[in-house]
Amino acid sequence: MQSFSDFINELTIGFTPVIGGEYKNEDYAYIDLSENNRDLLRLEVASSEAFSIFIGEFLKNRKAKAAYGGYNELRTLYNRSELFNNTEANRNIHIGLDVWVPAFSDIISPLSGTIHSFRDNDNFGDYGPTIILEHLEKGRTFFTLYGHLSRNSLVDLNEGDEVKAGEKIAELGDFDENGDYAPHLHFQIMENMKGITGDFPGVVKKEDLDNYLKNCPDPNLLLKI
Repeated sequence: MQSFSDFINELTIGFTPVIGGEYKNEDYAYIDLSENNRDLLRLEVASSEAFSIFIGEFLKNRKAKAAYGGYNELRTLYNRSELFNNTEANRNIHIGLDVWVPAFSDIISPLSGTIHSFRDNDNFGDYGPTIILEHLEKGRTFFTLYGHLSRNSLVDLNEGDEVKAGEKIAELGDFDENGDYAPHLHFQIMENMKGITGDFPGVVKKEDLDNYLKNCPDPNLLLKI
């Protein structure tokens, strides 16, 4: 049977937007937010405002409109939150794709599907408002997650509602409702939801990484930024 990663890669031919508006492929710049980025050492990562300024300067210096990256990335910035940094969890490896654009940017579905579930994961450092879509393509079912949305994005949603490819499904939230982050979309693909609704781990510990990477391939295989 074809691997899940290969299957996802073959669903799209070229650049497939997840952010609405006039963004083109060349408007995106890759950003490294791993422990290897020395610029982060000078940044107060606990401050969402400081991080927003950092992202803004990054984009300005590269003459870009959006930043992206983060899949399978070891990050120290999660140390600020007990949700990740505690003796039981100790989670610091990011397995989604982050897209850094302004708050209230439109979020669109790259594929047709239905609303699987949604929830406001309102812990400090969590996703905040989150939507999960279910997709059926070429006989295979899988799921996509959209985190750090605005609370207004969850109003009047119903599980099972149909979504068309390219249709607006939400807006990005600002730091006061998105888990206290600089505005960005956390986009993730899951083959198996493992019985979870409205949420799914997007940051995992090293011991669990291999299993999660098999279930959650690189989202850029789909988006092709």
